[in-house]
Amino acid sequence: MFNRQTTTFLKQRMEEAGIRPVSKFGQNFLIDLNLVNMIADSANITKQDVVVEVGTGTGSLTGLIAQKARQVITVEIDQNLWQLAQEELASFSNITFLQQDALRNKNNLSPVLLDTIRSEMAKTEGTRLKLVANLPYNIATPLITNLLTLDDITPTSMTVTIQKELAERIIARPGTKEFGALSLWIQAQCNPEIVRIMSPKVFWPRPKVESAIIHIETDFNKRGRIPDLPYYHRFVRNLFIHRRKLLRGVLVSIFKNQLTKQQIDNILEGINLTGNVRAEQLAVPVIFELCERFRQTQQSEN
Repeated sequence: MFNRQTTTFLKQRMEEAGIRPVSKFGQNFLIDLNLVNMIADSANITKQDVVVEVGTGTGSLTGLIAQKARQVITVEIDQNLWQLAQEELASFSNITFLQQDALRNKNNLSPVLLDTIRSEMAKTEGTRLKLVANLPYNIATPLITNLLTLDDITPTSMTVTIQKELAERIIARPGTKEFGALSLWIQAQCNPEIVRIMSPKVFWPRPKVESAIIHIETDFNKRGRIPDLPYYHRFVRNLFIHRRKLLRGVLVSIFKNQLTKQQIDNILEGINLTGNVRAEQLAVPVIFELCERFRQTQQSEN
C-alpha cells in the first residue's frame, strides 16, 4: 500500500532522500488527507477513464487515482520526486511516470505528454480523459487553457487545486473585476464550480495565498456550438487586453486594416450593442454572438 502524504511523512521521506521542496517548481504538498480524498472523489473517476496528473509529488493523490482509473499518466518535473514517487507506488501497474515539464511553452503542451495521452486513449474505445491534480500554481492557467484547445483528446473534466484568485476568475460573472478572457474561454464550453476553498495551512510548505479545489465539467453541446475554437480564443483574449476601454474602440483596434469602422458599427448595431458598453459587462452568449458576427464578416471578405 502506498504511503499517505502527511507533514511527518514528507519531512522524513525527503530527509532520507536528501532532498527539499523546490519553490521554483511550485512544490506545495497537500497534507490534509481529507482534502486529498475530496479531489479524487470530486473527479468521479471510473475504469473508463485515463487520468492525467501534473505534479506527482510523492504520489499521494496518484495512488488514490490509480485505484479508480483505467490508467494514470502522471507528470513530475523534479527528477528526485519522480524517482521517489515510483518507489512509493511500485505496487501499481496502471501508472505511467513522465519526468518532464508538462508544457513545451506557454501556448503548447509537451509533445511527449500529448503522444502518451493519445496512445493510451487509443487502446480502448469509449475511454474518457480527465485531469486530476494538485497543480503547481505557475502552470495552472496555461495547462487548463491549452487542454481545452485539443479537439481529439478534449478532457471530459478537470478537477484541480489552484490559487483561489484563479478559481474566482474562472467562475466570474459579467460586471465583476474577475471576469475576463479566461472566464469567457472556459464558460463558453464548460460548467465550472468551486468545490472547496483551502487555507494555506493545509499545505507544506505553506503558500502565501488561499487555494481552491475547482471542478470543470466540459459541456460538449456548448463546445460544439463554437465553429472555430482558435478564432474564439484569439477574439476573447484580444477583447480584454485593454479591459477598461469601450467595446467599440477595442474592436476598431483589433480589426484595424481588416474591417472598416462602418462594418464594425453594423455588427454592433445588429446585436443592439451601442453606446458606452465595455466587454466586461457582456454575458458569455452575447460575446459568443459578437465573435461569430466578426468571424462570418471576415470570412465573407476573403
